[in-house]
This record gives sequence, structure tokens and C-alpha cells, in this order.
Amino acid sequence: MKMLFAVLMMLSTAGFAQPSDFLILKKNKKPIQYFYAGSQIQFMSTNGAYRDALINQIKNDTIYLQEFLVQRLPTTFGSYFIDTVGSFRYSYHYNQVGSFGKAQKKGFNLSGSGAALMGGGTLLTLASAVSYVADKEKFSPQLLIASAGLATAGYFMSRTGRKGMVIGKKYKLQYMNMTNK
Repeated sequence: MKMLFAVLMMLSTAGFAQPSDFLILKKNKKPIQYFYAGSQIQFMSTNGAYRDALINQIKNDTIYLQEFLVQRLPTTFGSYFIDTVGSFRYSYHYNQVGSFGKAQKKGFNLSGSGAALMGGGTLLTLASAVSYVADKEKFSPQLLIASAGLATAGYFMSRTGRKGMVIGKKYKLQYMNMTNK
């Protein structure tokens, strides 16, 4: 009797699973990341909203997200604890994902500093050119070379840390439909 019970339990516990849709992030036609239901995703949408959320479901070309609002709250003892205050649900079509990557940090911005250095170097180069035209005796070629060098360095600094992985020519987001029709 015990043997019959064991055999019946093994035969009746067959599991069935429903396939889930997923997304593939490709760089130059090579997959670099997969996104499934239950995984975390960080992206900037095409309308400018930054989302760092959990994927609840991917279905019919739509990504269903849940973003949690987390706060540090002080205790009476002078320490802090982390509390989930609430959550928000969003849904995006997969074509509304504009770029992947983290949002800009609030600290030192290398890209912005490079743009300021490039602007200042360009302004000094133009001022040096005006000085050469107006009074050739007071013209300093060292200032011209240094300001052109600063403008060039500023250009390359401003190119770093741009927008992350922008969906377009280099990066593609592909939707994989796994449901049976």
C-alpha cells in the first residue's frame, strides 16, 4: 500500500508552467542583458521620466512596473531605519524605453565641468585672436596655445558620462513573445 501511494504521488505531481515574455537588450546585435518578470530595471523613458523599478509582468509589448518609495526615518535613539512608505505602479510600452543607466548624481558633474572649461577655453582663444589683430606687440602665443588646449580638454571631458545606453543605432531593445496563440 505504501508503495502504491508513493507511485501515485510521483505521477500526480507533474508541474506545468506558463511561459513568460521577456526583453533583450542588444549591443550591435549581441545580447548583453535580459529582462524578465521579477527582475529590477533602471531606465529613462522617451518622455524624460527616470524609473528604477521591479518588473511585475511583461505582456503584449507592455512592461508592468512597481516602484517602491523608500525613506530613512529617525528613531528616538538617534539612529535611522529604512521604511517602505508606498509603491507606485506604471506601465510602459517597450518602445518608450529611451536609455538604460542610472540617473545623474548630485555631486561633481564631470560633463558639466568639461562644458564650462570648453566654453572658457573658446572664449580665451577668441580674445587672444582679437588681441593679435588689435595689438601684435601685446599678443601672447602661449595664452593662445593654452586656451586652445583647455578648450580641447573641456570638449573631451564633456563627452564622458553622457546619457548611458541610448536605444537607437548601437543599442536595441527586442521584445520576445513566448505566449501560445
